[in-house]
Amino acid sequence: MKNLFRVDRRVALITLLCLFSAALLSGGIWYLRPGGAEAGITKESVVTVTGGAELDETNPGIAAAMSLRARYHDTLMTLPHVLGTAVGLTAGAKPAIFVLTKEAPQPGLIPESLEGTPVVAIVTGEIAAMPASAAVNPAGYFARPVPTGVSTGNIGECLAGTISARVKDAHGKVYALSNNHVFALENQAAAGSLVVQPGVYDTSCKVVAADAIGTLTAYAPIHFATGTTNTIDCAIALSDTSRLGNATPQGGYGKPASATVSARIGQAVQKYGRTTALTTGQVQAINATVQVSYSTGTAIFVNQIVVFSVGAFIQPGDSGSLLVTNNSAANPVGLLFAGNSAGTYAIANPIGPVLAAFSVTIDGK
Repeated sequence: MKNLFRVDRRVALITLLCLFSAALLSGGIWYLRPGGAEAGITKESVVTVTGGAELDETNPGIAAAMSLRARYHDTLMTLPHVLGTAVGLTAGAKPAIFVLTKEAPQPGLIPESLEGTPVVAIVTGEIAAMPASAAVNPAGYFARPVPTGVSTGNIGECLAGTISARVKDAHGKVYALSNNHVFALENQAAAGSLVVQPGVYDTSCKVVAADAIGTLTAYAPIHFATGTTNTIDCAIALSDTSRLGNATPQGGYGKPASATVSARIGQAVQKYGRTTALTTGQVQAINATVQVSYSTGTAIFVNQIVVFSVGAFIQPGDSGSLLVTNNSAANPVGLLFAGNSAGTYAIANPIGPVLAAFSVTIDGK
């Protein structure tokens, strides 16, 4: 569904498409589990970045908009149907505050500007759990060492997400990286529990211990209590180079770079995931604060990256995919964990805090 919204008096009508998707399922930007996928949005809205702009928090205009967003966020969240806020660009490439809403706001409810900065209302729809789609083709078994970007999950639940990357610590140990909700089952999995490839969802919910590629080592807890916030949804599983490779399957972007980069508005990005394989998109907004629904409850995430693609960028099962730059370098930018039902909008954690949580680096080129 498309909706038209007025950006401000200088910008006519902008076609908006939907932001998250009810597809966060236990594995990042969508993991699969019978009866539900997590974190998502049900409508569509689009804001187009034009002019080739690629801006981050070092840009004075973006920095000012981020500061303004932080000051007004709590007030904006009190308005009916508002789910979150972010910083992006108008169609005219002006720094703007994005306001994410469940439905079209009443005229005059959301200001057209705040202290001279444009405000863009984006209808995202309800962010909630959604059933796994039977149309999704399960990912299969891969010979060891398995590539990254393929099906994985914890042996304790019938779900499937995506192996993000192979990471390593200062002692040379290697680990598989994915989301908490893929490897740690939303804080519920026991330390040392088996992580398998493919995920149990892709073996018709049959537990196959021989498919293990590692053991759950650590995860960043997801906080659901009122008044708490999160920045990352991630976990690592101890593995070894005989069971886990560090490149995507043929047809993907190959090995990611070891050097990471920050997200920039307008930045061209790509990902390789369990369900939709290689897809490309664009960073639409940064500094996002959003509500994300899990089977356990609703969690608030701050400082998130919003990615947009005209076609489906993610689908259920792609949770945990590594977001990298869309060039030969393939520098890691973020860790995907949520998206909308159309797959056109995706949400990613910034990669820096993810790696810092476990004192690891990307084991890439």
